[in-house]
Amino acid sequence: MAEVVLENVTKTFAGTVALDNVSLTVPDGSFVVLLGPTGAGKTTTLRMVSGLDTPDRGEVYIDGEPVKGLAPAERNVAMVFQQYSLYPHLTVRQNLEFPLKSPLLKTPREEIDRKVREVAEVLQIAHKLDNKATALSGGEMQRVSIGRALVRDPQIFLMDEPLSSLDAKLRADLRIELKRIQARSGATLLYVTHDQIEAMTMATHVGVLNEGKLVQFGSPRAVYEQPVSVYAATRLGQPRINVLPADIFAGAPLGAASIGLRPEHIQQGAGEDALVKRVEHLGDQTRLHLTFRKHDLITVTDAHTPLRGGETIKIQPLKPLYFDAAGMRLA
Repeated sequence: MAEVVLENVTKTFAGTVALDNVSLTVPDGSFVVLLGPTGAGKTTTLRMVSGLDTPDRGEVYIDGEPVKGLAPAERNVAMVFQQYSLYPHLTVRQNLEFPLKSPLLKTPREEIDRKVREVAEVLQIAHKLDNKATALSGGEMQRVSIGRALVRDPQIFLMDEPLSSLDAKLRADLRIELKRIQARSGATLLYVTHDQIEAMTMATHVGVLNEGKLVQFGSPRAVYEQPVSVYAATRLGQPRINVLPADIFAGAPLGAASIGLRPEHIQQGAGEDALVKRVEHLGDQTRLHLTFRKHDLITVTDAHTPLRGGETIKIQPLKPLYFDAAGMRLA
């Protein structure tokens, strides 16, 4: 397995800066998730590591060695794209076997059969092995695409929103399986997603990107509890953090322009009056949509709460986060 290092990497496309002097270390054996909106630089980061694109400035290292000039096939990485890319004229089995038949790998036939069988079982496509790729559903095609990466046992897995086209149950199942496979194999995995649940449940580290810059890097818990900015705070958490004027509650520190309150950090039953606008029952929890001093906010409460829209409750902040006028976190 291998550590991946991006050192002062900059990449520009047609005058648009996709990556702006990014330095990032993906530890050996880690599961790193990159978060950020479209255009933040997530996929470009993967392409720098894979060799599909090269930096304008800066260096990429894999296992301590610079990879400038190495073709994608020479880097021992496997990439799974958001849109599945299969050979339509081949069966599922043949698609899964294809990477293992590379002259570079020289994989014995019995080893090919064993790996294909194991991966097919994990991805729940064993019963489809003899089907043509064109006979599969979109979700099945994506599972085959993931399987083509898994069979290779590369040093590094690069995955660009690989679960986004799957239904909710399969997505949840594969989150568990991918994490299990990565932990068992010790592979280094760099993963792009918009899904905060994937980031919180799968990642050992989270990298928050914005307009080509790396804003914060750390464990999911650290980024969630100690975000460096309002922007980083909004990348994790569902429902998202409430950001309000700092003076809406007493006790704001000097220089604070806004207060950030996670929904679970709004205490109910004490403090000041807030109007319940809507009650949203979600089974395991209930969300309260409130109006407080003309500002909207969301909090969570007991799943069986008797509260209804139009009622008034008392609230006060717990564990508030304060940010300055530029949106940066105040210590």
